[in-house]
Amino acid sequence: MRTLRLSTRASLLVIAAMAAGVTLVGCKKGGALEGAAGAGFSAGPPEVGVVTIKAERMPITVELPGRISASLVAEVRPQVTGIILKRLFEEGADVKEGDVLYQIDPALYEAALSSAKAALAHTEANLASLRSQMARLEELIKIHAISQQQYDDTDAALKQAEAELAANKAAIETAKINLGYTQIKAPISGRIGKSSVTVGALVTANQGAALATVQLLNPVYADAPQTSANLLRLRQSITAGHMTSDGAGTPAHLVLEDGSTYSEQGTLQFSDVTVDPTTGSVDLRSSFPNPDGVLLPGMYVRVTVEEGISDRAILVPQRGVTFNPRGEPVAMVVNAENKAEERVLDIGRSINNSWLVLEGLQDGDRVIVEGTLRVRPGAPVSPVPAYSTNNVATVEASADAATL
Repeated sequence: MRTLRLSTRASLLVIAAMAAGVTLVGCKKGGALEGAAGAGFSAGPPEVGVVTIKAERMPITVELPGRISASLVAEVRPQVTGIILKRLFEEGADVKEGDVLYQIDPALYEAALSSAKAALAHTEANLASLRSQMARLEELIKIHAISQQQYDDTDAALKQAEAELAANKAAIETAKINLGYTQIKAPISGRIGKSSVTVGALVTANQGAALATVQLLNPVYADAPQTSANLLRLRQSITAGHMTSDGAGTPAHLVLEDGSTYSEQGTLQFSDVTVDPTTGSVDLRSSFPNPDGVLLPGMYVRVTVEEGISDRAILVPQRGVTFNPRGEPVAMVVNAENKAEERVLDIGRSINNSWLVLEGLQDGDRVIVEGTLRVRPGAPVSPVPAYSTNNVATVEASADAATL
């Protein structure tokens, strides 16, 4: 019985000692936490990363999908009927204006020319006889040796022969032209495509199907459709003084199908004057040199055209712009008192990772781009430059502290 009481008493002493130890450890930890709170998490304005807005002169460009087209296109068609005797070009080769492409059998047209020349010779011989006869009759009519009717008949025959002479000369010219058309020549200089006919084929004058097509590929055109709405916004920006435009002659650049940039710079030629009713777009045409033949008709490209120049363009990072419940773009700006201020913006197009701001920001404004979720309009903030490594670490540490 005595042994049981001693064991119970010893157990109570051990439990009391353990409780005292836990109390001491808890006091130490509490003191450490209080010290940490007092040292690292003192109350104050939250740090935010800001970007200082700087207005600068900047070209405003637009990138549009487009297609390459030849600057000159001529379809080769026969102007006389006949059998193709020869094809005198290599498909896909460059040809010069006036080069003979096809030879049509000229026999029929040579015969027609000979016939016209013979008719002319007959008329000339008859005309010479009538002129001599008319000269004699003029002397006889003066002395009334012949009747007036005989004189008038000879004079009419002479005039008819002179008219036939003119007609025969015209027939000879027509025969020569038709004979020349038996040689089908290149109407322009350029690159010729495949031939749609072979030697021995019958072709007809002014037929619908072209024998071949010649295209001038240096320079080439890049036709890109722009929506009429964008065109109106551009004109409104120019009218409002947000930018100036030189119109035709402004620089243009190409991005090819594989994503590479075309080495040659082009120029904007014109903007079409008609809106396509099916697409609501207006074609912009730019001209590009093509000395190496890289650009081919029908090739898909992306055309970058300089629409105008803004003398005081303001760009703000897209991460610094949000949209309010009304759908208006807004930005948080740090004012002179280091307080957050909400600005409603009028934004234009997207340029890389930034918005072009038309109204709402001025040169020198500090826009919050980091830590916007921790501030409210009118609340004090502690602005620091954005995008630096130290600043990002500081902002993240402040966020963790606020969470704790």
